[in-house]
Amino acid sequence: MAEEQNTRGTRVHAPDLDWSQVRETVLMIELAAGQIAAAMHESNAPVNVLTSGFTSLASLLTRIQSSLDALPDTPGNAALKQELLGSTGEVNAVVTQSIVAFQFYDKLSQRLDHVSLALGKLSALISDRSRLFNPEEWKVLQQAIRSRYSTREEVAMFEAVLSGVPVQEALQAFVADRKGRASNDIELF
Repeated sequence: MAEEQNTRGTRVHAPDLDWSQVRETVLMIELAAGQIAAAMHESNAPVNVLTSGFTSLASLLTRIQSSLDALPDTPGNAALKQELLGSTGEVNAVVTQSIVAFQFYDKLSQRLDHVSLALGKLSALISDRSRLFNPEEWKVLQQAIRSRYSTREEVAMFEAVLSGVPVQEALQAFVADRKGRASNDIELF
């Protein structure tokens, strides 16, 4: 077992005749993918708690608004009723903003999952000498990565980089496109 681990880990501190920059690259790619997966796993529980909390809050808000609507408009409670309805409207706006934020988290989680899977596929390709130098294998990898994207912006950035646009420039276009949309639009993806 220790010998197997030794052949998998880094050898930069004690290079031998079997040392390979490809193996070191694969190791770093696998580490990056693992760190992304761990971060996603750690964030799921707190986000689930928040999602459950806001779902409960929305349900309570609906019940409160229904109760307020059922109250008669008498001279003694009309002002209080209107004030409470206004407050529930403000809470409703906060809940809506929170739902949009959770959609952002869901999209972020999907993107990180795509990156993690792409890094895993890249690692597998690089470590397989029979595939490494085969352009068709790289084409299959690119198609597999592209097929995972679920938004127009991701596809545009991917295609821009593959067509030769520098990553930083493609990223700036991605950010500009996102800023051009209303930040509170609910987007289905």
